[in-house]
Amino acid sequence: MERRYNAAAIEKKWQKIWEERDSFHVTEDPNKKKFYDLVMYPYPSGKLHMGHLRNYAIGDVVARSKKMDGYNVLHPIGYDAFGLPAENAAIEHGIEPSKWTYDNMAEMDIGLKSMQWIFIQFYKKGVAYKKDTDVNWCPSCKTVLANEQVWQGACERCGATVEKKKLSQWNFRTTAYAERLLENIDTKLGGWPDSVRTMQRNWIGKSTGAIMSFPIADSDKVIEVFTTRADTTFGVTFMVLSPEHPFVEELIAGKPCEVEARAYIQECARKSEIERTAEGREKTGVFIDSYCINRMNGKKVPIYITDYVLMGYGTGAVMGVPAHDQRDFDFAKKFGLEIIPTIQPEDPSIDPNDLKEAFLAEGKVINSEQFNGMDWRDAIPAMEKWIEEEGWGYHTITYKMRDWIISRQRYWGCPIPMIWCDDCGWVPEKDENLPVMLPTDVEFTGTGDSPITTSKTFQEGVTCPCCGKPARREVDTMDTFLDSSWYMLRYTDSKNTEEAFNKEKADYWMNVDQYIGGIEHATMHLLYARFFQMVLYDLGLTAYEEPFENLLTQGMVIKGYYDKNGEYVKAKMSKSLGNVVSPDEIIEKYGADTARMFILFAAPPERELDWSEAGVEGSYRFINRVYRLVYDFIEEYGNGEMKEEARNDADKALIVKLNQTVKKVGEDIRKFAFNT
Repeated sequence: MERRYNAAAIEKKWQKIWEERDSFHVTEDPNKKKFYDLVMYPYPSGKLHMGHLRNYAIGDVVARSKKMDGYNVLHPIGYDAFGLPAENAAIEHGIEPSKWTYDNMAEMDIGLKSMQWIFIQFYKKGVAYKKDTDVNWCPSCKTVLANEQVWQGACERCGATVEKKKLSQWNFRTTAYAERLLENIDTKLGGWPDSVRTMQRNWIGKSTGAIMSFPIADSDKVIEVFTTRADTTFGVTFMVLSPEHPFVEELIAGKPCEVEARAYIQECARKSEIERTAEGREKTGVFIDSYCINRMNGKKVPIYITDYVLMGYGTGAVMGVPAHDQRDFDFAKKFGLEIIPTIQPEDPSIDPNDLKEAFLAEGKVINSEQFNGMDWRDAIPAMEKWIEEEGWGYHTITYKMRDWIISRQRYWGCPIPMIWCDDCGWVPEKDENLPVMLPTDVEFTGTGDSPITTSKTFQEGVTCPCCGKPARREVDTMDTFLDSSWYMLRYTDSKNTEEAFNKEKADYWMNVDQYIGGIEHATMHLLYARFFQMVLYDLGLTAYEEPFENLLTQGMVIKGYYDKNGEYVKAKMSKSLGNVVSPDEIIEKYGADTARMFILFAAPPERELDWSEAGVEGSYRFINRVYRLVYDFIEEYGNGEMKEEARNDADKALIVKLNQTVKKVGEDIRKFAFNT
């Protein structure tokens, strides 16, 4: 043992010993309590940063402490190899993605086969389907994004403003599982942070109300709208449609409004959703020379198109109730439309006949014929019942969450194992022909079409699995989030070459006892993984409906930097901001234990961590002091083991302190209070 703390030598020594002893090998043991400790894995398209280190250091502490407590611990790590980051990096550097990520594409065979087999099971169950869909299109990444991959109107990967585009896409019916996903938040996710559970509730967005129909005057078409407030329907004075609504084309054709309407539709297509729905912005729209009938009172109300109505949410149509909705009020004022209150304001200062702004619709019903005088709470079910009896609508439940669009117009992803036959339609590839491999003769043009379309070999000899006639393969690949939606199951049986995973092994380890990762995945990966687990549960492939028993979301690592104006600001570590600190630099200078100690000590794991060079140096000095203390006592007393019996009062005090420390450390680890 050297007197100087030599981190590199110590770590190299123990890594060699662990390798020789196969210290991290684990297998199922029915005689031991199991503990499945999982961390969200990294993309290999770039280097690890301190945010990764924080995640894995926490996972390591949990795994080691559980192993010391006698648990049979599974604590795997992998790489999120597919997806846009790897392909974007390949395009940027002029390197084909498989070479960027793998030395040998053959390593992908098992993973591709498993994912494609799972997709086919989803298709057979009716969970996977293809249809023309209004999609989020990233003009920079040149691909479709799921709603969950759009953040404030921009691509969460590259930051480009997202556009709307209509494409034929593969979807998963996540909405069919919306109610179960919502119910389980309260019944089966008790070990999750309240913040994540709230984010998922809001994202799923359950609303109870009624679908109502408004017939279009001089037409056989009927506009359907969803409302949670049927009691305000007598106050509908106009109808607004999304510019993308399927009725718009027919309603504007040949009318005086056509030129203006078409120009407005093009203008809306260039705007992001966040722009179109931003609070407080001036309302815009075009009257399309059409009317619909408010069946509640028989009145004709004008139909407009406006950018604040989105086709992707609800029915793409909204009934205008300006007295009780500020957005509708602003629109009505802009276009000089009638405002009819349907609730008597409880505030005596509000004159319902001369409104300066919309007011809260809580009170007694007015201007609503036979329902006048009812409390608004009683009027909602009463009007819904009346509407249903008259055949004008029905009570229903809707969800804000949309089906998951999983098609990607990119090369570096799992091929979708579907074949188009002109006679049979879409047909899944036969199991014995899986996996469908990515072709290597592709060009990366960055034009927006899948690079697979440039391959001369991908469609060679393809025949329909049903009738045997010439056919063609799907050229889109799967969203990378599919891979991470079931990896917790694959990790329980990662060497299996015959099937995605062995159910007996998966049932031994599942569900994950402790999952650790970033809160930014609350409405993406964490929701997708729950959906996947439910479908696999329904297919009888796993015994557990939910994948993660307990969840810890660690805060981001924050580091200051000087912006272009010379101002010192703090932000999440990011390459684009130039404030990234590589773990390699810290480990090379101080050692891995110093990096771990600082990252665990500097803040409670759920909070943001301010990066500090002084804090790193302080952790290094502390480890050196501990090391020297041990070294000096070994020099003085040798390597003898501590005796259980106490020789004097000082020994007794030391043993008491030792036990108190063991107890405190154990309690702190269980509470994730690593910083104390």
